[in-house]
Amino acid sequence: MNEQKKILTMFVENNYGVTSRISGLFSRRGFNIDSFTGCDTLNPRYSRITVTVHGDERSLEQIEKQVSKLEDVIDIVDLTKVDSVCRELVLVKIRVLPEQRQAIMAVAGIYHGKVVDVTKDSMIIEITGKQEKVRAFIDLIDDYEVLEVASTGLTGLVRGSGRSGANRN
Repeated sequence: MNEQKKILTMFVENNYGVTSRISGLFSRRGFNIDSFTGCDTLNPRYSRITVTVHGDERSLEQIEKQVSKLEDVIDIVDLTKVDSVCRELVLVKIRVLPEQRQAIMAVAGIYHGKVVDVTKDSMIIEITGKQEKVRAFIDLIDDYEVLEVASTGLTGLVRGSGRSGANRN
């Protein structure tokens, strides 16, 4: 079957165990979650959870329907099927010699990256953007020793003035 990726953003009641119930549903259905992010909204009673998952179309549609039936889930939107903005934040720690710093800073600048930490022997670069942009940056610095990579996972919003979640943000 043809694998595809879904980015599901959910507006949920901020109740104890809601993330466990959502991730448990994916687990019970045999799905590996690619990324799972959660955050508060402007109203502390509600949270936004974004899950990135891949699988065949039929199974992904089924799991989306099951997630929407969970009592804590108020609204769910498949960001891959609507006009949306999705981004990921990644921190990349690179081992560098002093004479390499300028070159790495130049490459980071091309990708609108930001140097967020410098020590005698390393740098941490922050890159925010689409996953393709982040991967391209990491591929480009492959000649250097990448020590660690940390990612927030994808998060996103529907474009325009409309809001999901019955305007409760």
